[in-house]
Amino acid sequence: MEFNKHNTRAMIGLIVLALMLWAGLQNYRSVLEGIAWAIGLFFPFIIGGCMAFIINIPMAIFEHALFNKRWMAGKPRLQKMKRPISLLLALFAIILLLCVVSFLIVPEFTDSVLVIKDAGPAFIKEIQGWINSIQGTSPDITNFLTNLSLDWSNIEAGILGFLQKGVLTFLDGTVDAATSIAGGVLSFFIGIIFAIYALFQKETLGRQFRKILYAYVPEKVADRVLFITDLSSKTFGNFVTGQCTEAVIIGGLFFITMSIFRFPYALMISVLIGFLSLIPIFGAFIGCVLGAFLILMNSPIQAFWFIVLFLVVQQLEGNLIYPHVVGGSVGLPSIWVLVAVTIGGNGWGIVGMIITIPLCSVFYTLLREEVASRLRSRQIERNKLTVSADETLDKTSERK
Repeated sequence: MEFNKHNTRAMIGLIVLALMLWAGLQNYRSVLEGIAWAIGLFFPFIIGGCMAFIINIPMAIFEHALFNKRWMAGKPRLQKMKRPISLLLALFAIILLLCVVSFLIVPEFTDSVLVIKDAGPAFIKEIQGWINSIQGTSPDITNFLTNLSLDWSNIEAGILGFLQKGVLTFLDGTVDAATSIAGGVLSFFIGIIFAIYALFQKETLGRQFRKILYAYVPEKVADRVLFITDLSSKTFGNFVTGQCTEAVIIGGLFFITMSIFRFPYALMISVLIGFLSLIPIFGAFIGCVLGAFLILMNSPIQAFWFIVLFLVVQQLEGNLIYPHVVGGSVGLPSIWVLVAVTIGGNGWGIVGMIITIPLCSVFYTLLREEVASRLRSRQIERNKLTVSADETLDKTSERK
């Protein structure tokens, strides 16, 4: 290889990168501690950036809907006020939504806890009476129940004790959470202030970022970085919008169907399922379990039919609504959505479930474009890239 100035720089860069990687692996604990320290240091601004990204979605909608009209073109004063007005409307809409959800869930949840506490012993006795009533219908059932030797007083005491411990654990967790929230109030307010400043000056910040990027990075690399940044922003925005739309639709479907069939707690369970469906794939099922448990205290038969209703609505929503509302918004096949949710949930919990889907979508889009570009450059025939079901069966039969 001929050595020149360009090759020498590249080799020095690779050597430095290899040494840094080796040093990082040798001291990985210190590296992880340093990363955690840096995250803690910039945590208020990380929160502010996330807030700014979420608030920017409704703010952009208000700006487009109210100020991008023909009759606004000749009014510079109103154009100067479009950002403050749109920001205030976006904040008001988000706060109003959170208040409505809290107003709908908290009172009914409190009433449900009281109902469970009062109806628990009666529910146990009802099950005991139902089992006693079927003992005489079959000798096999009678012998089976006799051999079980159920002590209903111990079962009742165990269930009530479990519920009491659960309530105490929940209260302890609530106290710990309240303490953590109180400790992070300052970070939260700093994040809010940072988000507002960022939204007011997002064009200026974007212009400064572009200047720094093109000043210190080769032009092709800068173009690629900006392309990936724009793709990531659009993908995350489409994902958030699609998930919120899907949550509203599925919550509305459950409220309508539960009201038609006169299920108890229709409003609270519908809002709960809609809110939890913001968690991809698993969120609605968590809401189903909670809703079925609440209805179970009122009527076991209704709880069974609620599960049936949930499965029917979930199939309808998953096959007809979700592919059109969310499926096209991120451009990620269903199998990779499941993989992303599983990996994100195992690694970072609920936040990981939400973040990994748009991240995988960005990676999938970039990989698909790179593969297509390489195939075009190598001039691979298209018929070599397709696999039909008949071809797969023929190859399997030939092996046999």
